[in-house]
Amino acid sequence: MALYEHVFLARQDLAQAQVDTMAEAVTKIVEDHQGKVVKTETWGLRSLAYRMVKNRKAHYVMMEIDAPGDTVAEIERQHSINEDIIRYMTVKVDAHEQGPSVMMRKQERDRERGRRREEENA
Repeated sequence: MALYEHVFLARQDLAQAQVDTMAEAVTKIVEDHQGKVVKTETWGLRSLAYRMVKNRKAHYVMMEIDAPGDTVAEIERQHSINEDIIRYMTVKVDAHEQGPSVMMRKQERDRERGRRREEENA
């Protein structure tokens, strides 16, 4: 089986629970095709670089998948039908990244900077 990283962007007006349900739907598709989801990361509601389908923000979700190629085709087919998903991208990788992704490390680094600034100002 091949290794993939799959990222999708969901509309900004959805609740986090709805976004989690979309991620679970992708997990179910992968498992139905004898694959497995190695890791799922929700990057949260983030600003977009430019407006897409009348949205200035989107919920970002990244999934690391170990599955056959026809699984990716089915995931992308389902995403193209779903009007709540603005964009999606799947990339074949040689190996999955160990630990948190770059985006998650960046968020943690930003939180740490904020804490240090608060301590300095106090």
